[in-house]
Amino acid sequence: MRKYDRLIFLDADDTARAPMAAQVMETRSLLSELKILSRGLVVLFPEPVNPKAEAVLVSHGLSAREHTANQLRQEEITRKTLILTMEDSQKDRVWSSYSDAGNVYTLSEYVGEKGDIQPLFGEPLSSFGKCLESLEALTEILAEKLNEEELNYE
Repeated sequence: MRKYDRLIFLDADDTARAPMAAQVMETRSLLSELKILSRGLVVLFPEPVNPKAEAVLVSHGLSAREHTANQLRQEEITRKTLILTMEDSQKDRVWSSYSDAGNVYTLSEYVGEKGDIQPLFGEPLSSFGKCLESLEALTEILAEKLNEEELNYE
């Protein structure tokens, strides 16, 4: 029996950090199928992934070219949904704006690290590259933790 059946990476607008995290997580080996999504807290219209995010993804053999930003919806949140935010303030916003949001953590917090994944708005391409490297390291730990939790979940 699985603890989670859906993993949502959550960012402010679902155009950079969250879609990058989701793309990297898709490459990780998990013991069971897990629906991996990215969502935003404020998505006014469906826009594509940030071009700088796409550029660094492509440089790592990945792509979010088909991605369009999506707003987090209440019906996506169940007791088997794990929501991982990029910043602590986003976690607080989920708790105050959505009911039954029990499994909400920052990505760093969930894997036992400290600190937010810094916003990329207006940052140079090199910052996007550093962010992706960070996300790669964090999702590696995340995959190990999810696999361990599944083995121990009853």
